Amino acid sequence: MVDVFIDFIGTTGFMNLTIQHMIMLIIACFLLFLAIGKGFEPLLLVPISFGMLLTNLPLSGVMEPMTVMFEILTPGGGAEGAIEAGMEVEQTVQNTGGLLQHFYTGNQLGIFPPLIFLGVGAMTDFGPLIANPKSVFLGAAAQFGIFFTFIGAILMGFTPEAAGSIGIIGGADGPTAILVTSQLAPHLLGPIAVAAYSYMALVPIIQPPIMMALTNSEERKIKMQQLRPVSKREKIIFPILVAIIVSLLLPPATPLIGMLMFGNLLKECTVTDRLSQTAQN
Repeated sequence: MVDVFIDFIGTTGFMNLTIQHMIMLIIACFLLFLAIGKGFEPLLLVPISFGMLLTNLPLSGVMEPMTVMFEILTPGGGAEGAIEAGMEVEQTVQNTGGLLQHFYTGNQLGIFPPLIFLGVGAMTDFGPLIANPKSVFLGAAAQFGIFFTFIGAILMGFTPEAAGSIGIIGGADGPTAILVTSQLAPHLLGPIAVAAYSYMALVPIIQPPIMMALTNSEERKIKMQQLRPVSKREKIIFPILVAIIVSLLLPPATPLIGMLMFGNLLKECTVTDRLSQTAQN
């Protein structure tokens, strides 16, 4: 009985906890506190932090990759050589992989970021931008963070691909960071996804002191008004035109920009309300 009990204890996660696991569990709980207790971007932080908690529970298997065994049915060479030579190979799935690993694979394959952009587009009103096109330069100026971060990562010794994946976080956009990283530096997808979304979720902490330092109380009371009414026709043409121009100018951006503009078209055309509500929710 004692041996059985000792063997059982050895198979529990408690006996396999490391310092790294415990640090990550503490961080996950802290982020949950910020999301639930303080209301900081709960739609972002609750899933991220609870996912972080689950993946750092030892032996849980939620991030275990799928394993496949190959059996050569005809003599000669390994599995890869047999496949290249057209020889018969039997493939057996030994382990289907963990639940969160499948979600992670969806990020690696670039499936989830465009779907997120579809929802973002369906919730976005481009009316103020259409009414005042020069305001696009405010958004463009924000992208300087990408280049500053890229240069900093290069100086720290990262490869250009890894530096580009890290730098894209400076654009303050999680789906873009995930998609770029899945193409350039897949091995960094986990930490970059957490960094990108945590950074955006913590904007309510980061932004107020900067705003207080750069503006006075009177400026903060200014109510932003749209310069002119924007017609329904303009709002319908805008996403179609942007999708065409941007995709022709930067073809690799088509999955994200295309889905963003498609979501916005669902919202603005008013004949696909059910699809628009589904994408938003």
